[in-house]
Amino acid sequence: MLSWAITFLIIAIIAAVLGFGGIAGTATGIAKILFVVFLVLFVVSFIMGRRPKL
Repeated sequence: MLSWAITFLIIAIIAAVLGFGGIAGTATGIAKILFVVFLVLFVVSFIMGRRPKL
């Protein structure tokens, strides 16, 4: 998930440098959403992994 966020961020940077503002904005939005999803899944897996087994 994090690799997809980084990929879209790189696409956004390249598109912004080349002057494609709409594509850069869309790729940036997708990268933000994927990063938030990654953080939520990371926190959930971290909390669930630290529970003691019965």
